[in-house]
Amino acid sequence: MRLRILMTADTSVDVWTFAMELATTVAQNGSQVDLALLGDPATPAQRTEADAVPRLHLHEGGYPLEVETDQAGEWLMDLERRLSPDIVHLNGYVHGALPWRAPVVMTGHACALSWWEAVHGPPLPATLDPYADEVRRGLRAAHVVAVPTRAMRDSVLRLYGERVSVRVIPNGRTIAEPPVIPKRHRVLFVGDLRDPSKNAAAMDRVAARLSWPVVVAGETRSRNGEPIRFKNARALGRMDRASLARAYAGAAIFALPALYEPFGYGALEAALSGCALVLGDIPTLREIWGEDACYVPPRDDQALLQTLRWLIEDRHVRRDYARRAKARAVEFTPERTAASYRDAYRMALAEPSGMLGAQA
Repeated sequence: MRLRILMTADTSVDVWTFAMELATTVAQNGSQVDLALLGDPATPAQRTEADAVPRLHLHEGGYPLEVETDQAGEWLMDLERRLSPDIVHLNGYVHGALPWRAPVVMTGHACALSWWEAVHGPPLPATLDPYADEVRRGLRAAHVVAVPTRAMRDSVLRLYGERVSVRVIPNGRTIAEPPVIPKRHRVLFVGDLRDPSKNAAAMDRVAARLSWPVVVAGETRSRNGEPIRFKNARALGRMDRASLARAYAGAAIFALPALYEPFGYGALEAALSGCALVLGDIPTLREIWGEDACYVPPRDDQALLQTLRWLIEDRHVRRDYARRAKARAVEFTPERTAASYRDAYRMALAEPSGMLGAQA
């Protein structure tokens, strides 16, 4: 099935990675993807990555994320009129309610309500009500809605209403063969250092009490330009793909004591690179990794410290967890993800006048 797909995306790591993996895989079957970029402009490295994908065309709008501005909507509508896609694939919610001509497949990667609950706890502030209303309208207008885990599906249904039907399609990832370098005695954290839900602060707090160094990779300036500083961990800064691949390959342990992580490409890339995983004990990460990772309550520094010390001190256990994580990680392939999305596209095309998502 060869299609022309108009896909929205942004430059955040997870959404960009998802879009690149899916576009690359569907292009192998002859489909074309027009990637409509919202939010921050693509970095030079991202433009180079996009240029390398056959039949992918990048369109940059520069409009805010998850805000139904008239200008963003007009831009997307104009793209659809000019490109005449067979499918519109939205990697966000609020634009689902636009008057699209083509059927809409929507992927939910995260949401502000579930993030707030994970980081701050209930109740939700009234300031999020307009966002929630926009998301509900977008979800109900889409023909097929997909999310990467059952836990996230349950969260979407609880927060936005049972009228929405959601499919579960796990993400997939492939990486180049990891660099052949020795595993070093270090603990690696990779994530958005500006996002408190990733819990980099916990890694900094325990770093001084570990015999191995803790290194953290990610943007080291806040959104208002202020530097993000660490007292005990060593910040590597934002890294390109090649540097990040070396960081994964050279680390024996990957730690992400996240309060909120709808899927987690960082853990997947770390596992494919031979790292043992220490993860926040939250439903999404439990669902993905089962018994093949170590879990800690995200707000329990002592549990994080004890688990890291256990893996540091017992190389046999550490290597066993690394082996098991890698064996599980190879099951999450872009080909499996793309096959499920091709089914979703077929469903949307078969009856474009109604919602077709089926619970998984």
